[in-house]
Amino acid sequence: MAAALSMRELESRIGQEVGVSPWVEVTQQRIDLFAKAIDDPQWIHVDVERAKDSPFGGTIAHGFLTLSLLSKFIESTFSFADRRMGVNYGLNRVRFTAPLPSGSRVRARFKLLKYEKIEGNGAQVTWDVTVEREGSDKPVLVAEWIGRSYY
Repeated sequence: MAAALSMRELESRIGQEVGVSPWVEVTQQRIDLFAKAIDDPQWIHVDVERAKDSPFGGTIAHGFLTLSLLSKFIESTFSFADRRMGVNYGLNRVRFTAPLPSGSRVRARFKLLKYEKIEGNGAQVTWDVTVEREGSDKPVLVAEWIGRSYY
């Protein structure tokens, strides 16, 4: 269930972990569909038989698939009653810190780094996001993600 907040409440949460998303399973079907959508059928992602002999012992998700899940994670974590619209503004840094095997479950932790008011009744929010894999001590992705919200 998404945490109900107001955009204005966020300003007081700088430096804090504000939310943790629900778990999402990254199935082979999701990986295959992503590979098709971006025209990247590299065998380590889509060839289940060949990938068994890889150092990972099976297929792994594209790093960019993991990154693209950030939108799903944030929408399933937060509900801003006073937000009219939110847009992706960009990233300051991204690191794919560990492979994400097919069939794994992942979730995101959102720590608020910055809250800056912008023209037009809005705020630019910078998140420190960590995507963790269930059962692993090492995250699969860490990123500094910037979004703009208008209220």
